Amino acid sequence: MTHGHNNALGDFGQHRAERHLVAQGMVVLDRNWRCHQGELDLVLQDGQTLVACEVKTRTDTRFGHPLAAITPEKFDRLRRLISIWAREHEVKSRSIRIDAVAVIRPIQGPTTIEHVRGVA
Repeated sequence: MTHGHNNALGDFGQHRAERHLVAQGMVVLDRNWRCHQGELDLVLQDGQTLVACEVKTRTDTRFGHPLAAITPEKFDRLRRLISIWAREHEVKSRSIRIDAVAVIRPIQGPTTIEHVRGVA
């Protein structure tokens, strides 16, 4: 699998995840936000809750479920990053949540999306 293929697959997955989350009533505030400590795939508002969403996209589960790639260290980093994002954007929210979305796009067959709220 080439690097270009990985980027295209990741872009596809992030777009599909975003569409799914918006359909659930969330509002996208930012995409692919970066700072020196890392990146947030999606930043959303879900009612009064600020949400950082990590998106993992795969073509299959041969090497495990996509969400298995999100380690406890990654969750800790996501918590720090969403706090930094909120400060920099002067967003005060009653609560902050970390979500994850797994997108599986097989070579043949339908794409599946799994959204897990409050993973960390």
